[in-house]
Amino acid sequence: MEKMEKTHGLVQFIGGIGFTFFIALLGLGLSKINGFDRVGPLACSIIIAVVVRQIWDYPEKIRSGIEFSSKKLLRFAIILYGLKLNIAVIFNQGMPLLIRDVVTIIFSIGLTMLIAKWIKADFSLSLLLAVGTGVCGAAAIAAVSPIVKTKEEDTAMGVGIIALTGTVFALLYTVLRPFLPLTNIHYGIWSGVSLHEIAHVALAAAPAGEDGLAIALLAKLGRVFLLVPLCFILMYWMNKKSAKHVNKTKIDFPWFLIGFIAMSLFGSYIIGHSIKIPPSVLVNIGNISTYILTMAMVGLGLNVSFQAMRTKALRPFIAMVITSILLSALTFLSLL
Repeated sequence: MEKMEKTHGLVQFIGGIGFTFFIALLGLGLSKINGFDRVGPLACSIIIAVVVRQIWDYPEKIRSGIEFSSKKLLRFAIILYGLKLNIAVIFNQGMPLLIRDVVTIIFSIGLTMLIAKWIKADFSLSLLLAVGTGVCGAAAIAAVSPIVKTKEEDTAMGVGIIALTGTVFALLYTVLRPFLPLTNIHYGIWSGVSLHEIAHVALAAAPAGEDGLAIALLAKLGRVFLLVPLCFILMYWMNKKSAKHVNKTKIDFPWFLIGFIAMSLFGSYIIGHSIKIPPSVLVNIGNISTYILTMAMVGLGLNVSFQAMRTKALRPFIAMVITSILLSALTFLSLL
């Protein structure tokens, strides 16, 4: 009897993971359609997950599998994401851009939280959007959410908002490109320093040609690199904040960041040097990591309620948009 219950529980667990896999597949398919291809699979999948949660909900018995996707797969995806960061290139070519990247992160987080406090926005969601704006969008939000102990629904809302807003900004950049008094290199720096995600930077910088796109991605990767020290700073802040309370909350060490760093070092110094891996294999690994991250986002999206979005998301969204506009404008002016 006990064995049957364990088997039944395992089937339900796998069913929950399969449920997130299926919705992620739908999101991936939706992102291939004209118009939705600008939004990307992450945002498309979260939208579908949120709609499913509101209309049909999901059986309680598969919750364990969904939680596995939203927590364990999320950390695994962040580890694989490390392969996209070439630390060697940043140290050799991108050091001057790192100064801009540091200023971007400090400015984005500081201003977003200042505005959020002023308009009485939800602190947790505002912090996630601030980090997403300053660093690297969804990946940054996914990385810091376990450290700052945010609710899953806040993480999902943050990822959805940052993905959609960043897409709008990237499209505006491409429309404005022919009318801007910037060289291809300066336009690439503007895109890489001020836009939200790597996908948004690639979309916006493509019209600037190969050189413009290369410098844009280099600037963006510098911000991804800075995600690591930022996470440790947040961890220190959370521990210090916890120490002031009688009921102390233990902040777990973000071990997935060690995996992220290890994969970055492996991709930077081992692949192509000691080990030769075909580019097609690396592309497939990148696609797999994106899909796993999409499944994790689905798991998070299945915990979002429209009521929470209406009551919590508007003011943090306003704070993030104001910061994004000012960041874009000031970065642009600094390059003239």
